[in-house]
Amino acid sequence: MTAGSGGHFVTSGQINGQTARLLVDTGASVVVISAATATQLGINFKNGPQIRISTANGVAMAWQLRLDSIRVGGVTVFGVDGVVSPEPMPYVLLGNSFLGRFQMTRENDQMTLSRRF
Repeated sequence: MTAGSGGHFVTSGQINGQTARLLVDTGASVVVISAATATQLGINFKNGPQIRISTANGVAMAWQLRLDSIRVGGVTVFGVDGVVSPEPMPYVLLGNSFLGRFQMTRENDQMTLSRRF
């Protein structure tokens, strides 16, 4: 991945087989999806348990869930923990429930994710 403006790593990927824009966020414990994006992706999240989450904007309510799959590049990870936030967001935050399964290497504006086995 190549860093975009502001040094953020954004890429296209798939969640449960549906295309999504993903932002690498090492500060997020889990994958975070806005309610609007989750609805667009066909994710039924409102049956999941509601939990409190701490965000950069304070404490908020969210729905806890397990995503069937997330695909980035040629790699698919199954059974990824996530939350759906009612707050609008331009990207899905690719948190540590996904990133923790990889070794991340950054060199200048390039990030490489290598699968841990």
